[in-house]
Amino acid sequence: MTETTGPQPASRARLRRQPQQARSRARVEAVLAAADRILSQEGYEALTMRRIAEESGAPVGSIYQFYPDKSAVVDALGRRYLEAFRTAIDDLVERAVARGLPDLVGTMVDVYADLFRTQPGGMALWAGRHLSPELARADEASNALIAEGLQRIVEHLTGRAGGEQVRRATRMVVWAANAVLHEVFKGGGEPDLETVDELKRMLDAYWEDLRGRLSAAEG
Repeated sequence: MTETTGPQPASRARLRRQPQQARSRARVEAVLAAADRILSQEGYEALTMRRIAEESGAPVGSIYQFYPDKSAVVDALGRRYLEAFRTAIDDLVERAVARGLPDLVGTMVDVYADLFRTQPGGMALWAGRHLSPELARADEASNALIAEGLQRIVEHLTGRAGGEQVRRATRMVVWAANAVLHEVFKGGGEPDLETVDELKRMLDAYWEDLRGRLSAAEG
């Protein structure tokens, strides 16, 4: 991992200037929302500054006041998608510590699947891997943070520090869940939710195996 900090909020990613007034903030939001729709419905190649202007209703010149080029808009969107994942795993950790998670795997997969379902532009972006080096590093850092959050949940639920064994296992879970959910949600049409159920079954078996290995190691 080449970066230890999480992704920055989208509003701070490569902006030429920060929107100060409510009208400017609303325009930036409209620009990002338009870019998200274009990515999800038409694909990365259709995403141009002129097309964003048409979709958002903002003059092209006003968009350039905030974003120097198309790649800066993409970076802002990408960081927004990653921030949503980071927030979701933080909330999951809080729930586990406060109330426990009787169905850890089912809850985790449902949270992930909902993020993939509600971010079609992000799926189009990641499927094509049109990422700047900075955004690729932020993606790696975000996955690491998610794995660390899952490790905290596992250690809380099992009542023991798992060390390298749990660290490796949670990385495996993040990689597996990312790969399967990208396949499920990458295209148009209805997602194959039966495949999501298969993912739960697979990770349930892995979770039971991990708990058995941890108990054996303690004994």
